[in-house]
Amino acid sequence: MSQKQLGIEAGLDEFVASTRINRYEQGVHAPDFQIAMRLAEVLQVPVAFLYCDADEMAQMILAFHRASKPQRRQALAALQ
Repeated sequence: MSQKQLGIEAGLDEFVASTRINRYEQGVHAPDFQIAMRLAEVLQVPVAFLYCDADEMAQMILAFHRASKPQRRQALAALQ
């Protein structure tokens, strides 16, 4: 998905969508939480995934998000 398409699907104006997403990716600007929630919805990831600064943790968040309820319970039990 292009930056422009992502931005448009998240509700950004089509004329600034690509630039804004690029600035978010480069760390020049940070999206407010409402935009982050819309980006996460479009990308089909939990919003926490977007804020994660460690690759392993991001992978765990994504795996947990995609797991079934029984798998989530099992993972939580194993980690506790």
